[in-house]
Amino acid sequence: MGFFTLVLLAIGLSFDSFAVSVSSGLLKREIQFLQAARIAIILAVFQGGMPIIGWFLGSRVKTIIEPWDHWVAFFLLTALGTKMVYEAFKPEDEREFNPLLFKTMLSMAIATSIDALIVGVSFALYDLNLIITVIVIGSVTFIASMLGILFGKKAVGFLGKKMEILGGLILFLIGLKVLLEHIVA
Repeated sequence: MGFFTLVLLAIGLSFDSFAVSVSSGLLKREIQFLQAARIAIILAVFQGGMPIIGWFLGSRVKTIIEPWDHWVAFFLLTALGTKMVYEAFKPEDEREFNPLLFKTMLSMAIATSIDALIVGVSFALYDLNLIITVIVIGSVTFIASMLGILFGKKAVGFLGKKMEILGGLILFLIGLKVLLEHIVA
């Protein structure tokens, strides 16, 4: 796999992380740079690390994981999105959904990186430098996540609660997209 192809793959894998990051910025406009970096790092580590796991598992386990990966992503993203929409209607001081909590970050990271696990299974078939591959995927995801949080923070300032609801709907739609891609395919 060439470097250009690898970068394109990394961009494709980072779209879900970008969207989840936008939602995080929409929900928590007070996110500081280091907090945003923490979210982005966790997303990047999972996005870059899942292909390693997939590579080790190889194509033998692909048949076990593949039938369920879309359901896991759909469930996690739908749950996060539903909670985000629900929280948008609560007064600011009563909100519980918090993308700054580690358990929320972990849920977002797992949900958005399941496809990277499956991609990693295919890496076992290629002669590639796994370390470079992981660095590129993780770096692109980190940048996309930081930009997503920034975009979300800027958007919420002038659109308020409507954007928080939109953020929750975006998470649900990402989950639905993943589910439909696997069901229709």
